[in-house]
Amino acid sequence: MRKHILALAACCGLVYGQAVALVPLIHKAAMAGDFAAAQKALDIYRQAVGVTPEYIEACSWMGRGRLNAKQFDAAQANAVEIRALSDALLKTRKLDAEPHLPIALGAAIEVQAQALGQLNRRDEAVLFLRDELKRWQGTSIIMRLQKNVNLLTLEGKPVPEIVATVGIGKTNPMPLSAHKGHPILIFMWAHWCGDCKAEVGIIEKLMAAYGPRGLVVVAPTQHYGYVAGGEDAKPEAETKYINEVFAAYYAPLRNVEAPLSEANFTRFGVSTTPTLLLVDGNGIVRLYNPGAMTYEALAGRIEPLLRQTM
Repeated sequence: MRKHILALAACCGLVYGQAVALVPLIHKAAMAGDFAAAQKALDIYRQAVGVTPEYIEACSWMGRGRLNAKQFDAAQANAVEIRALSDALLKTRKLDAEPHLPIALGAAIEVQAQALGQLNRRDEAVLFLRDELKRWQGTSIIMRLQKNVNLLTLEGKPVPEIVATVGIGKTNPMPLSAHKGHPILIFMWAHWCGDCKAEVGIIEKLMAAYGPRGLVVVAPTQHYGYVAGGEDAKPEAETKYINEVFAAYYAPLRNVEAPLSEANFTRFGVSTTPTLLLVDGNGIVRLYNPGAMTYEALAGRIEPLLRQTM
């Protein structure tokens, strides 16, 4: 790993006028715990190219790697560094002028909050995140910040109500409160998301096993502003496309309620798709999970909720 990284890092200057991509390089090294080689690559790139948004995003993987290695003080130090580098660039540009900087800044805030949580400073982490939510309203990182608030606070609390005025597929959506007395699996997905499509078979198997015993599945989605190939699309055209994707790839869920609303994704902090929630028959969130889950993991969480409602 080290030789591979340093060999590539040596090329981090301009090659035929193009900067060598740094983010995948540092991602791989940092998550493998090879922080010395990753830092060397960062230093070489910075000397050759300077502090670019790509450099800051790559550097943010050091914090995520340190967090993964349970080096919480080092992770927080990285978060502080990323904030300082980001603030310097934000004096002359907007956050969402390109994709690298918002990813880096969102990661730094996430690392800071998660490190505080791991250090038994949960209340401080929540206050920090809520302050950041106020500061970054109207930017692309808002759902990521809400996700982290939810990770710290949502389980054990009443589920937020969803917007259910518009849906896709054949079934009209209803408020979650209409399913009181039934456990609910909420499967939040995106039309472009391969992991979401891969989760459909698991959801189908859960419906077959637990639907007759009272489990309800709700599958919210939202507009993203584009269709196949990343082509920009107005909401009407994208809604048509989402229906086509739902029919083609989500056929086992054709009779599931599928509300269509950006507000739901903001409220539930869906910066990761799929995001899965389990709600008990009393409307209390028992699981909030950004990312896919196995059948066995979900079944193990659903079974107690069904016994609870018997």
